[in-house]
Amino acid sequence: MALAPNVSSSTDPQPIEDTGRPVDAGGLQYFMFGLFLIFGGITSLNDVLIPKLKELFTLNYTQAMLVQFCFFAAYAIIGIPGSKLIKRVGYMRGATFGLVTMMAGCLLFIPASQGATFSLFLLALFVLASGVVIVQVVANPLISLLGPQKTAHSRLTFAQAFNSLGTTVFPLVGAAVLLGSLAEVDPATLSGEALRAYRQAEGEAIWQGYLALAVMIGIVALAVWLFRNRLKGERHEASSGLAGLDLLKRKRFGFGALCIFLYVGAEVSIGSVIINYLALDRVLGQPESAVGWMIGIYWGGAMVGRFIGSWALRMFSPGKILAVNATGAILLIVLSLFSQGSLAGYSLLAVGLMNSIMFPTIFSLACEKLGPRAADGSGIINVAICGGAIIPLATGALADITGGLSYALILPAVCYAIIGGFGVFARNPA
Repeated sequence: MALAPNVSSSTDPQPIEDTGRPVDAGGLQYFMFGLFLIFGGITSLNDVLIPKLKELFTLNYTQAMLVQFCFFAAYAIIGIPGSKLIKRVGYMRGATFGLVTMMAGCLLFIPASQGATFSLFLLALFVLASGVVIVQVVANPLISLLGPQKTAHSRLTFAQAFNSLGTTVFPLVGAAVLLGSLAEVDPATLSGEALRAYRQAEGEAIWQGYLALAVMIGIVALAVWLFRNRLKGERHEASSGLAGLDLLKRKRFGFGALCIFLYVGAEVSIGSVIINYLALDRVLGQPESAVGWMIGIYWGGAMVGRFIGSWALRMFSPGKILAVNATGAILLIVLSLFSQGSLAGYSLLAVGLMNSIMFPTIFSLACEKLGPRAADGSGIINVAICGGAIIPLATGALADITGGLSYALILPAVCYAIIGGFGVFARNPA
């Protein structure tokens, strides 16, 4: 049940209404930046986890992409219920619930690792992602509302830069912890009890890392709970049924939701295979353990681009910048496919720079003028993030069918072409 428009008390959550004026929340937007950093870092850890589990369980590319499928499927399943939860309990209480769910998902890595069971890893990832979805349903619209409407594009891009900081730092640490021993032991040469013992030993590094994350998330959840009454004057528009689906009838919002689906799918597809791609003889020809750290370049490019983009979006049309970046991503993919060596590797890594402003720009362009329906819009956008489940799985299947990763990268390029079209379509204000 949505919050009643005119009923509140001193202890009830106070969801913000978009009035077009900045909301004074005591510097709360700076606290939101920390949430972006955490869920960005946790999401990017999948790019390190995939080659790890691929080797441990001798998976093909399609099976390995089940990691992303189970993680991002949570967006399709939890997105709308998450927005309903936020409308009922408020932004800050909703964020606390999401963080506690993330902590539970991290703790599930302990039995998954000790039991050396791939299906349990997938379950842990789904629970973890469910919490991430709820936190994102809170964070994206809240950042947009905590300041003037005219700078919402820039502010959300700046917040996404902290998301990229997490996606840069977390994989660097994860690669050092998780991938080191892959160069020493080939699981394909083991069988029976020896294989099980090896998987359990390798899984120890996994569960210890996620246990540390659970502790960190727990501390953040406590801090968010202490801020639960900070927002004042919150209102959400009541909705029935599948909240927000009627918004898809608006051309701008519907096209934008599709592009979120395609963008996340393209970004995650490239991030998921890039370690294996760099290890190809045609590219760098080095083992995954030697090139694993380079995933940080991909995500680091997005971080640098978002800091730059937060300035550029104040000066130029967000739609035009989106179209230019999408075109740049396509050209870099083509360059990588038709070259070799360092040029092939670094040109694909540079796609991260082109990705930089895409999510926040598509989100803010699609959600312009939603007003008190911002939570509904955010819920639908988060459902669209399930592109990270479907497109990487399709990319993995293409890699298995064609016998390599090169042809499979054409699919992300097609996604970027459609995103460029949205940039042209939405170049003018709503």
